[in-house]
Order: sequence, then structure tokens, then C-alpha cells
Amino acid sequence: MIEGPAGDDPEVQALVREERMVDAARLASERGDARTASALYERACDWGRAADEAIRAGEDARALRLAVEAKDEVLAERAIRSVGSRAGAEAVAADLAQRGDYVWSARVLEAAGRRLEAAYAWERSGDAARAAELFASAGDPVHAARVLEAALRRDPHAHALGVALGSLLARFGKDEGAVRVLQRVPASAPERLAALPSLASALGRLGLPRAAEEAMAELVGRGGERRTDDSQAARDPPHETLHTLLFGRYEVRCEVSSSPAARVIDCVDVVRGERVAVKVFAAYHAHGSGRDALAQFEREVRALRATGHPNVVPLLDYVSEGPAIVVAWMEGGTLEAMMASGLLAPARAAEIACALLSALSEAHRLGIVHRDVKPANVLFDSSGVTRLSDFGVAHFGDASTTATADVIGTLAYMSPEQREGRPATARSDIFAVGTLLREMLTGEHPGAAASPRWLPSDAHRELDGRHDAVVARMAAPEVERRPADALEARAAVLALRWPSEVDARRAKARDADAAEKVHARATRLELQPGGQEADVWMQRPIERVPMSEPALLLPRARAFALADHPGLQTVLRVDREASGIWLSVPDGHALDRPLTADERRVLEGALAALHMAGGTHGSIDAAHVLVDCQAVAMLRFGGVPGATATIDDDRSALERLAPQAP
Repeated sequence: MIEGPAGDDPEVQALVREERMVDAARLASERGDARTASALYERACDWGRAADEAIRAGEDARALRLAVEAKDEVLAERAIRSVGSRAGAEAVAADLAQRGDYVWSARVLEAAGRRLEAAYAWERSGDAARAAELFASAGDPVHAARVLEAALRRDPHAHALGVALGSLLARFGKDEGAVRVLQRVPASAPERLAALPSLASALGRLGLPRAAEEAMAELVGRGGERRTDDSQAARDPPHETLHTLLFGRYEVRCEVSSSPAARVIDCVDVVRGERVAVKVFAAYHAHGSGRDALAQFEREVRALRATGHPNVVPLLDYVSEGPAIVVAWMEGGTLEAMMASGLLAPARAAEIACALLSALSEAHRLGIVHRDVKPANVLFDSSGVTRLSDFGVAHFGDASTTATADVIGTLAYMSPEQREGRPATARSDIFAVGTLLREMLTGEHPGAAASPRWLPSDAHRELDGRHDAVVARMAAPEVERRPADALEARAAVLALRWPSEVDARRAKARDADAAEKVHARATRLELQPGGQEADVWMQRPIERVPMSEPALLLPRARAFALADHPGLQTVLRVDREASGIWLSVPDGHALDRPLTADERRVLEGALAALHMAGGTHGSIDAAHVLVDCQAVAMLRFGGVPGATATIDDDRSALERLAPQAP
């Protein structure tokens, strides 16, 4: 049943029953019910007319999504002018970003006046120039310069980006850097004219009047206008500087890394005179994901405060107004970089593993499970001491009990129980260290679910079955086979002798593995043992549904994605090239009994969200309902629903699965 004034019209309903959606939509529009007309046009996959009717109905956010789907710039601009002025702009932008429409996400945020969030969206879209312009205008010139530098490294011939970077550096008084960048713009490039004004000014401020005059003469010779204030500019100091102070104390050197949740900045503590790393919370997501990121950030603060272990990166300060954390600078870099740049001797690998196990033992004693031990989170100080970092996804509680059953962590180093969405324990961290130790010894990068091809004794002549057994036990797929705690694992490693020199066999193993990885990552999908497919880019298992009937499956996938309910299987991606829909791999088993009252409530909520998003399920039966021992239920995406499936059909089907529920 189509809701709305015209939706109750028998003529409209008759056309719907005959599956004449376009005719029904046209009739609803003629009778003044734009909302119903839009819904019907959408069901007919006529995105453009659906967007036009949604604008008429005042549903601007939905209109924008439909216009983007239709690739209709004019309609999208009409919708964005209304969406951009409303409080819902962030939600619309987040939804667009989740679907990969970063350009439109950025446009929405920019229209709403959210310059910094828009800058991050432009950066993800690949428009470095626009992103840098907004970062600079939002008071973050450091990030602006970093974005342009990264883009230029990818494409050194993008001279327009070179002009933008050089002009930015000149504006903020970094004249030497500006000259280096601007001089790389060749005389034959059309962007040379735009580079000359900033180049002449920067040369003048550096005390190079002859070079400045030559640049000015070239500018005039190319038809540009001579600046009359260059001599004054050469005498005046710049009013702005890139060396800003964070929180009145930390002088910025450069930005080290950034993610949607946080930025890590290399700074100097002007009070202590020490180099530090400042990690600033920077999540700008809607739909609660920003709150989740902040919760992870706060967990990291609590973990670092609690441990105080010599093998954990020390917390120096917490700045609540950031919020931000300040930790000691790790000059030795990461284990990831160490393994990429050279071979590790087995003794060094064992030393690193023991240091990690020592740190984890203290964390586990305090009830903290790390859940994301990986090479990028293993750092080294100036003396080469191993330090464990990034407790952002750590779980707090009794380490003898289990953590929340979320798939949190990095798939390649994640224990099997975590990959399957089952609870993580202290033994899950031991698995990660065992996987790391095996990689350090063999050079073989761990697959998401693949068995290793190399044993430690295959890569080193002085290692034998005892070493293989210790590593295999730590990284055992079965939880009960692993050491009972981190100290037991550490003792097992220390009980053996590990050679202090690199074996030539290992270099051969690494070369073979590198060739295998290049071949495996030639495509995004990877077939795992047992027939399970994995998304190599995102390092997660997936299910794929062939897009046999796009007119029915695409609207359904969109509704599942918009509903975003834990009781619905997650739609990850629409792969148009391979004509398929990618889905998350859910936990649980097919329903083999009547639903409980709690399970029924979960599914009723999931259906309500799906119906509110404009979709129906149409295939609710025991095969499409998953349940587990914790009274968690989920609706699978399933096959193609009937074309005439209605909300009432879904409710009736659910009722048949729970006849005894109140």
C-alpha cells in the first residue's frame, strides 16, 4: 500500500497492482501528491523524476540522494541549496560519504558552512586544491600544505597543485619552500603565469632582488600585471606563520598522519623542550559514529594512564579541550617500517615479541584487552626499546571474561574468534603477537584467513621444530590451544635460543612472499580457504549477491543501507562492474525454532527501519533469519523479493515465525 492522499486513490492503487509504476507516479503527481509520486518513480528506478517530486514534497535530503543517483547536476544543486541550510546537512553528508559520493558530501558540508568537515570530504574525493583552500581558511594551513604535498608526490606534473602549494607557503612566510616548489613549474606549462607573482614576492623577501626582478619581468612579458607593493612586501615580515602553538604549549613541526577519527602531529613541547606526538581527536561523523570514535579515544587515555609499563608508549598529558593526548615521541619508528626496510634477526624478533607480551600481561592484569596488536601499533624509542601503542579499541573489564563481540581490529592479525564476531579475550592478544612473531621470522605477511606457507624453521637453519611449536601454539586458531596468559607465552619464547644473525633463507622467503602478494592483490577480491571471499582492500570477509534483477535489487540494497539497523545484514558496496552486491558476513545460524520475544522485538525494529527507508523485505522465512545464543536476531539480505511485496506482507511473515510471542 502506498501511503499519502493519492496513495489512497483507487486508480493509483490499481496501477500499482498492475505494476505500472510510472503511470501511477504520473497520476499521483497530477493529483498533487508529490511524496507518493516520488516513491513510485523511485520504485520504477526513475531517479531523476523521483528527485524532482521529492523536491516538490519538501524532502530535500532524499531528493539529493536521488539526484546524485540520477547523476543530474541541476536537480542535485536545487536540493543542496535547501539541505545545506538545515541541521540535517551532516547526516546527509555522512550518508553520501558512506556510499562513496565524497564530492557531493563535500558540497553539502560546504553549503552548510562546515568548512573543516568539507575539507576532509574534498580530500577524500581527490580534489586536493579545494581541500587545501578550505583547510587554510579554517585555520589549519599545516594540513592544507600536507594535502597538496601528498597530491604532488602522486602526480609531480600537476602544476596547478604546485602553484597552490607555493602560494600557500609564501602566504605563511615559508619563502624558501615556496621558491623551491614554484620554480619546478616549467616555463612551457600554462600554470607558469599563475606561479610568477608568488615566486617574485618570495624571492624579494629572501633578499634576492635580481631574481625577483627577473621573475617580475617574465610576468609582465607573459601579459601579467606588475605588482606595485612588492618592495614593501620584501621589507614586511609575514603576519602569519605555520609554526603555531597547539593548546598554548606544543609547537607544530608537521602532521604525521590523519584518519577520520584523529590526527597525529609532530610537536615540540616548549615547556619541557622535548619532542612529542600530539594526537588530536578529529571525528566529524554523524549518525553516532563520531560518538563511537570519541569513546575509543577516551578508552586510549584510560589505558595509557592505567598501565605505566616500560613497554607501553608513555602518556605525558591529556588536554580535555581538544580533546587530545600527548605521548612521548618514538624516534625509532614502527615495526611496520622496520620489517619493510630490512630483515630482523630471530633474536630481535623474539625480543620484540617478549616486550609486547610483557606489556600485554600488565594490561590484562588491569582488565584491558588491546584487540588491535599489529605492526603499525608497535613503536620504538630512540634506544630501540619496544613500545605498544594505540589502545583506542581496547576493552575494559575483567580480562578473565570476554569483551564485547564486535569485529574490532585489523583482520590480518585478528584472532579467528574476533573475525567471526565472537568475544575477544586476553588470548586473542596472544594470537596477534604469535602472528607478528611468525611474520618477523618468515617475512610472510599473514592472510585474512589463510594458513601460513612458511614455518620459522623453513626460513632459518638454526631454528627447529621447537621454535615452530612455540609460534604455532601462540597463533593457534583454537583458543584453548594457546598459552593461558601472556606471561606463559613469554616464558615459552625465552626458554629457547634464538640466533642473533639473519639467515639468507629468510630473504628468499620474503622475496617469494612479496611476489605472491603482488599477484594476490591484483584484484580486490581474494578467495580464502573454504570458499570464503574477502575484500583485500578493507581486509574483511564478504558475501556477494549477483545482481540478477537490478531494478528490484538496487532499491532494496539502498533501503537496507539507509535503514542502517543492527537487525539487518549490512550492505557494504554495490559492485556495478562485476554486477553484484557486497554484504557483511553475519554471525549465527538459520532459525530452527519459534522466535523469542526479544528476537521478535529486534526484527520488528529492523523492519520498521527498512520500511521507513522506503523498502520491503518480501522473503522473511526461517532461511533468511539468523539467531544466536545471545538472543540476537538478524534479517539476511536474501534473494529477490516479490515485486508486489508490501509492508503488510512483511509483518504477516514475521508473525508466522513467532506465533507464541505476545
